[in-house]
Amino acid sequence: MRKIDLSNVQSASSETARDINRRILLNLIRSRQPISRAELARSSGLQRSTVSAIADHLIKEGWVVKGSVGRLPRGRRPIYLKLNTKRAIIGIDIRPSGTIIAIADINARFDSQEFLPTPPDSRKAVKQLADRLKQLIRSRPGMSFEGIGVSLPGRIDSKSQKLCFAPNLHWRSIDIKTPLSRATGLEVELENAANACVLAEAWFGHNDSARDLVVVTVSEGIGTGLFMNGQLVRGPHGMAGEFGHMTMEVGGPLCGCGNRGCWETLASNRAALRYYHQSNETKNGPTFLELLALADQGDVKAVKALDTQARYLGRGLRMLATGFAPAAIIIVGEITRAWHRFGPAIEKEVTAYPLPGGIPRIQPAHDGETARLRGTVALVLQKHFAASSFL
Repeated sequence: MRKIDLSNVQSASSETARDINRRILLNLIRSRQPISRAELARSSGLQRSTVSAIADHLIKEGWVVKGSVGRLPRGRRPIYLKLNTKRAIIGIDIRPSGTIIAIADINARFDSQEFLPTPPDSRKAVKQLADRLKQLIRSRPGMSFEGIGVSLPGRIDSKSQKLCFAPNLHWRSIDIKTPLSRATGLEVELENAANACVLAEAWFGHNDSARDLVVVTVSEGIGTGLFMNGQLVRGPHGMAGEFGHMTMEVGGPLCGCGNRGCWETLASNRAALRYYHQSNETKNGPTFLELLALADQGDVKAVKALDTQARYLGRGLRMLATGFAPAAIIIVGEITRAWHRFGPAIEKEVTAYPLPGGIPRIQPAHDGETARLRGTVALVLQKHFAASSFL
């Protein structure tokens, strides 16, 4: 995926011009809506006749609709264009703790969300999803569904399009895409959760002009998504960015991947709960959100557990900062609710040793609660809005 850089747009003059210019105009409408044809022509550098022809085609396709009519002191009154919010996308965020299914318009505004338990049996989980998706689509006859985006806590094989590595789900290699597509008649796009959060930040976040970002998701495990030079980095088999399973402590705690001492065994939410249980005699311990609340209430053991998590998290982030020198590192997860606690501790660890090239911004995602779901929307949109291979 490559985003179009709207600050440096150049129109094409080959046989690919129509597709390139169509994507440029779609992105201009998305980012500046409502916008008139005249403004589109000025911003893109395209001729007004070209803009009108493409705009009419986008309206016919249902991507764009006419909005309000502007007022000018003289001349033809402009008709403003905007994206069609009746065109919808289904987003699915699968986690070990549960699955969220959401419906969003193409501006990534969510109309509804619902929670389902995630069955430990992968085939049962996929069948449950397929049945529920059919019901959802039938219940929204007035909507035009463009596709389905799925965020997963694992890696997708780029060739087979199967889930091939999901230690926290404990699912073996499985084809999720084909059953969901057959059940709904819609195209299905799958992506690792961290990569989905990268897409959410690149398309809808406050860093949409940045071309070098690292996004780290902190939940049951740790995922890392890389956005380098304006492109999502996946690697030849979709496994790029698996820093959560990088050994940080030789002989450390056993990880779901089979290794010991992985970063996520030391810095994830599960790690924080383990630290708390080790120092507390209570058998029925708190959830991670309850652990955050206990720390705010002054529970010394909870504070110590979270401080240990933050310290290990900061060490891993320092390696990412040194290795990739990104403009920013974005943190996604429940820890962002307690950024007053985690932020300073992480920054202290990252800045403990001088970094060549300076220190990147380390900040919580502005939409941490919905980052994965917004990423699933971007997964579907990028087929139409992302820069073509000719740009």
